[in-house]
Amino acid sequence: MENLLKLKDRKWFSWLVNNPKKVYVYSMIFLSVSYVGSLIQGIFFPSETNFKIKPPDLYNKSQVQQNTAVHHEKEMEKIVNELKVLKVKRDQKALQKKDSLRIEYLFNQYEEIKNGH
Repeated sequence: MENLLKLKDRKWFSWLVNNPKKVYVYSMIFLSVSYVGSLIQGIFFPSETNFKIKPPDLYNKSQVQQNTAVHHEKEMEKIVNELKVLKVKRDQKALQKKDSLRIEYLFNQYEEIKNGH
């Protein structure tokens, strides 16, 4: 409260209180000039750091495609290895019905991955 009383004694504060229309006009002129200056600076002297934000690799499409390709290759390699084991089992004539179902399932999985579905 004392600070407000001290301000009342000052000459410029009394002018502000006595001339509210002029204060408003001057403040609007200052804001308008600041806005125009900001526009001019943004148009003619653009900041060099704008739009240089690099998206994380998680969202980078090429990185995702590479990851899925590597993942598909690993899956196909696992399927081929399991099919080789089942082929050896077939050569030994030790296949069972569940092995035949597994071979069919693995072959379908391999085709699905290979065709990109």
